[in-house]
Amino acid sequence: MGAKSSAARRRAAVRITGLGLGGAALLFLLSGCSLESVGSAFGNFGWPSSGVSLQAHKMYDLWIAAVIAALVVGIFVWGLIFWCVIRYRKRGDELPVQTRFNMPLEVLYTVTPILVVAVLFYFTAIVQTDVDKLSKNPDQIVQVTAFKWQWEFDYRDGMGKDANTVVSTVGSADVIPLLVLPVGEKIRFEETSKDVVHSFWVPEMLFKRDVFPGSVRNVFEVTLDKEGRYVGRCAELCGTYHAFMQFELVAVSPEKLTRSCRRKSPARRPSRRWRPSATPATSRAR
Repeated sequence: MGAKSSAARRRAAVRITGLGLGGAALLFLLSGCSLESVGSAFGNFGWPSSGVSLQAHKMYDLWIAAVIAALVVGIFVWGLIFWCVIRYRKRGDELPVQTRFNMPLEVLYTVTPILVVAVLFYFTAIVQTDVDKLSKNPDQIVQVTAFKWQWEFDYRDGMGKDANTVVSTVGSADVIPLLVLPVGEKIRFEETSKDVVHSFWVPEMLFKRDVFPGSVRNVFEVTLDKEGRYVGRCAELCGTYHAFMQFELVAVSPEKLTRSCRRKSPARRPSRRWRPSATPATSRAR
């Protein structure tokens, strides 16, 4: 009996050592790679991209880390399942003991999932808090006004309803509005709707926020870090011409934004021609 128990202990020690070495090797491999490089190597694990804002990068890193953790847990569980199938396969007609248990093991597989969920919840709460964080003095303030079925972007000189509009851009059935924003600056969006519920969405920002009518003003901030042009749209089914409710976000340097604002007059001016196969105005005329 003593020889058998010592052999069992040695086998258990070998298994634990193997799991420890495997985990250490995995951590070593992942430590040499950024989450973005790991995600890009596997198609971002279903995520659109790493994003174009500081907030988007944090959400992307959380997603990739959560998927890696899920894969590690999944591989470990499947390994245990196949090991049990092979190790404890049927060897005769004798029924195994049905009352045997292993208290430390049962405690382990009860506590471990709780710890995994707690860790994921902790990092999710941190990222969510950072994404929803509002600064006291944002660099730019843009009021987003949604209406059937277009957008109006007002560049404001302060926060709240009582602030003044410095420059305004509005879309229509014939034009698609441009939302020109600087990179490297904190941009606050204050959203309101004139009619129904809409949703402000730029896929590359990995973020969207509903736009409500009435006195409710949704507010959020982003800090863009990549220049470029990105298509935005309404992500809430808001009526007949919901599909035409689009805009274009143009991320530029702060200097270019200053020059662009100086060229604009205070009057609302369309930014770019929009030529769908049938504009809402044409369809309504029919």
